Amino acid sequence: MIYFYYGDEEFNISNEIKKLKSKLDKNFFEMSYKEFDNPKFPDLMVAITTQPMMFGKMLIVIDCVSYFKSKKKDSDNEGGFEDGQIRQIEKALDCVNENVDIVFKAYVVPDSKKKNLIDKRKKLFKLFSKYNAQEFNQIPAYKTAELETWIKNQAKKHDLKINSDAVSLLLLQVGSNLRMLDSELEKLKVFAKDKPATKEMVKEICISNEDFFAFIESVVTGVKEKALEQYNKLISTRYPLSILSTLHSSLKDKIFIKANGGKYSQDELAKILNIHPYRVKLELQKLKQVSLKSLVALKENLTEAEYKIKTGQSNLAPEREIEYAILR
Repeated sequence: MIYFYYGDEEFNISNEIKKLKSKLDKNFFEMSYKEFDNPKFPDLMVAITTQPMMFGKMLIVIDCVSYFKSKKKDSDNEGGFEDGQIRQIEKALDCVNENVDIVFKAYVVPDSKKKNLIDKRKKLFKLFSKYNAQEFNQIPAYKTAELETWIKNQAKKHDLKINSDAVSLLLLQVGSNLRMLDSELEKLKVFAKDKPATKEMVKEICISNEDFFAFIESVVTGVKEKALEQYNKLISTRYPLSILSTLHSSLKDKIFIKANGGKYSQDELAKILNIHPYRVKLELQKLKQVSLKSLVALKENLTEAEYKIKTGQSNLAPEREIEYAILR
């Protein structure tokens, strides 16, 4: 059987492959499971013409995302394959042994999605789509109802009962990353045992970005003593450039909200920025006393700090360079 899984939701793609893996004989797993990373034509042909061993099913997973990336001369490039080679691939796929499962996997990293869009015009994409093709895309953060439904359904798979207010808080506290949400549901199952998971349980044991949110608010509102205290706590568990990256992302959203709060509704802002609508509501309230000029100046300071750190021009340790940018 041939499968084609593509999109930017890695968790769902991995789960589908996991289901196929579970059908393999555990005693011969190393010989019955093979992976290939965007193989060139000769290696691809070897992969798809592999014959099964005598001990049952075989699973071959082929990462093929680079075959579908758009390029300036798309008409001259079919993932590096000529038309004749594509016909050979099609012929080989039509003759795949019934005991061999082949999965073509095209996972697009969300952060670089604009650069790595899958070009559905390509002949290879159309060829793979003839088989068991499924597109798995992330659920946008602003689609809270859809995400809450997903959480409830996933909780059932973990045999976990969960209260509605706990679902809402889990989404707000953890975010829309499905893998992280699934991990927290597993923790709740262990903690709750046979009882329904409650809002209080979510507060107590699930990961939270609240400490980081509080730090960012202190930075933005200019409460420097509190910001410094919270920053020193954060660097004990996070790498400085990771903190800086999150600060940049948060400031970008805050600047957009501050500049466009009168132009768009809360729901429109949530959709544009792909964040929880409640977050937009909170931002609009908190940013009332903060000037757009100060937000832009802060982002410029952080950009300068990042440049100095990454180019080796800073005379300070990375954590101190970021601290200086925050306190300026």
